[in-house]
Amino acid sequence: MGRGVGEDGPHPVDRHVGRRVCEKRISLGYNQSDLGRALGLTFQQIQKYEKGANRISASKLWDIARFFKVDVGYFFQGLGAQPGMAEGEAGAATFDHEFPSTRYTIEIARLAPQLSSRQQKLALDMIREMTGKPEEG
Repeated sequence: MGRGVGEDGPHPVDRHVGRRVCEKRISLGYNQSDLGRALGLTFQQIQKYEKGANRISASKLWDIARFFKVDVGYFFQGLGAQPGMAEGEAGAATFDHEFPSTRYTIEIARLAPQLSSRQQKLALDMIREMTGKPEEG
């Protein structure tokens, strides 16, 4: 069993930090091997970090933040406490979103700003049409 894995799988905070590493890596155009080489690790180790199966040590998280040129706190953004629970109470971790980020959703978000306003609206309309979600607002 990996260090970050309990009876119900990886700890939610480890999964969240790993997801944030993955999202940032993809948004910057790096693959797991690129990040691994920069940190002196294998791509398999990066995979385990990103899934939360292995916890990222403080020093490795510091190295990752420096490589990505972000503050260490970036990896914890979106992590909060559930309403009604005391700060630090076990199981208090929640997330801004629970949908799985995929390479495609991250890449869409990375490429969208390169489109004209008109093209962005067309892409959004197409995605709404495919998902069956009406226009918000």
